[in-house]
Amino acid sequence: MELESVLQFLEDKTILITGGTGFLAKILLEKILRVQPNIRKIYVHLRAVDDKSAMHRLNTEIIGKELFRLLKEKMGANFTTFLSEKLTLIRGDISVEDLGLEDSILREEIYNQTDVIVNLAANTNFDERYDISLGLNTFGVKHLINFAKKCSKLKVLVHVSTAYVCGEGEGLILEKPYQLGHSLNGVNGLNIDEEEKVVQDKLGELQQLGATEDEIKMVMKNLGISRAKLYGWPNTYVFTKAMGEMLLEQLKENLSVVVVRPAIVTSTFKEPFPGWAEGVRTIDSLALAYGKGKLTCFIGDIKAIVDAIPADMVVNAILVAIVAHANNPSDNFIYHVGSSLRRPLIYSDLQEFGFRYFSAKPWINNYGKAVKVGKVQVFGDMDSFRRFMFIRYFLLLKGLELLNTIFCKYFQGTYVDLKRKIKSVMRLVDLYKPYLFFKGVFDDINTEKLRMAAKQGGVETDLFYFDPKVINWDDYFLNIHLPGLMKYTWK
Repeated sequence: MELESVLQFLEDKTILITGGTGFLAKILLEKILRVQPNIRKIYVHLRAVDDKSAMHRLNTEIIGKELFRLLKEKMGANFTTFLSEKLTLIRGDISVEDLGLEDSILREEIYNQTDVIVNLAANTNFDERYDISLGLNTFGVKHLINFAKKCSKLKVLVHVSTAYVCGEGEGLILEKPYQLGHSLNGVNGLNIDEEEKVVQDKLGELQQLGATEDEIKMVMKNLGISRAKLYGWPNTYVFTKAMGEMLLEQLKENLSVVVVRPAIVTSTFKEPFPGWAEGVRTIDSLALAYGKGKLTCFIGDIKAIVDAIPADMVVNAILVAIVAHANNPSDNFIYHVGSSLRRPLIYSDLQEFGFRYFSAKPWINNYGKAVKVGKVQVFGDMDSFRRFMFIRYFLLLKGLELLNTIFCKYFQGTYVDLKRKIKSVMRLVDLYKPYLFFKGVFDDINTEKLRMAAKQGGVETDLFYFDPKVINWDDYFLNIHLPGLMKYTWK
């Protein structure tokens, strides 16, 4: 594998990025524009009801973010002109044919000019409605490949997936593709077209019964979880992403394709500046709850590995992989981008980092008082957690139920609210349990080969770094990640 300069490759190229308002998509867009202003054009594909709302999303959800501060400073008064020359906004939908592009002239322009496609469109909710997740994460890949095959200049298609398409894997998890029909629990006959039929039949049945939108939503959510578990995946998200990879493997033919599977994506390590984050993501929700004094207990294997990787490293891996596979189809086209093998982080580390950080810099609540945090009580198995929930909450619920009977439902509001909270907690625990007890380590031999080729070739490794070995987790969490969350997401 011989690699050239990434900057030289990007010069005068045209790139299509789907899922333009997503976390990684924004970082990828900013990186390209900042390091290679001589990019020819970037098509930014996003969903919106009309052109006006699409432009509003571009201005507020993408280029209006703090993320673009360095680029604005670099371009100065030319910033707006520069963006108007380099960016073309595309309103569309990856879950339909032709990516939902209604403008035939623009569609033909994209077919004739695009050199690289990066697919970052995805629905990442663990328990999203099955029809929505299937349409975007699975059939969206099919529509994208059909679209890519019409792009006459296309050099490479990058599909960003997730390392957790492995399900509840154990041991060393390899960078291997999924074949159509593959299941993780021995059940035969996973048929993606049949899954679509299951969805349509259920929707038709619900409509005939006159179900409300809320009822349809819950049935579709439960259907996704049940179908995922039937074939061995823990939730709708990773199940539909795995099926998307199956379609990619089946349909790619002679296309040069890359699959990037990041682990848990965290705030930026260095670029455009350390600690930039957006939204409350996965493990960050635990940190937020803990810092606010709302997380007093935790369930999981405290010695289990948490595979975290900063977002800018994921983006750099994408860009180097683009150069490596441009016009170069390969059997080794899947890249795990994570840290579990080369720089492992464990849950007890996170527990310690959180305690140290919020003890030194406590959260200030709405009353202006500093929230004091303590060590979290950890339950190492589901049985001990259920016993805790029974003693702490279920007995109280039963008591309220009895009082309601005696006092003619005087405590009904309190009873319903507590019951709803308990149900919500147990559902979240069920969704996250596979990751709190995850036993796998992600092999990254392909990614390591890519890193070695980058060092030995013409890649600017100071700009396009993605080696987790350079991360000091203590310094990263205490001085970069947690301060970044406090500054950019927990305002």
